[in-house]
Amino acid sequence: MKLRILTAAVAIAFAASCLPAKAQVADLSKTSCKEFLGSGKEGIMIVWAWLYGYYADNDADPIIDFGKLTTQGQQLAEACKAKPETDIISAAKPIYEKK
Repeated sequence: MKLRILTAAVAIAFAASCLPAKAQVADLSKTSCKEFLGSGKEGIMIVWAWLYGYYADNDADPIIDFGKLTTQGQQLAEACKAKPETDIISAAKPIYEKK
C-alpha cells in the first residue's frame, strides 16, 4: 500500500511539473502512446513506475523489482511504437496485469 502511495505521489509531482500550468490531472486512459513516448525519458520512467505500482497487489510487500519494472516498461514502449494512437492504459493492461 505504501508503495502505491509513494509511486502515485511521485507521478503526481512529476506530472504537475511537466504539464502546462493549467493542467491539473493526467488521465492516462486518454493519453495516447504517441504522447507518452514523446514525454521524454523522465516522463516515461514516471509512467512506468506508476503502472508498476498501480498493477501491484494491494497486499504486496513494499519491494520494487527494477528488472521487472524495466522489462515491463520496455514491453510497453514497444507496444506503443506499434500502435501510437492507443491509450496508455489499454496498451499497458495486457503487460502489467497478472495472468
